[in-house]
Amino acid sequence: MPKMKTKKAAAKRFKITATGKLKHGVAGKRHRLISHNAKYIRQNRGTSVAAKADEARVKSWLPYGTK
Repeated sequence: MPKMKTKKAAAKRFKITATGKLKHGVAGKRHRLISHNAKYIRQNRGTSVAAKADEARVKSWLPYGTK
């Protein structure tokens, strides 16, 4: 049986942690930040954990996980 293909778009956007959770970047950080206050910018820094409801679908796109 051939190898399963990884969805490259998902591989670039998600990382799987050691415990199996999905990390992703927070949206809304590229431009137009002047209209947001400092608290919003500070809280959206770094990465976030994906919702449980989305985990199964995203993990099906990453059959071998991500490095």
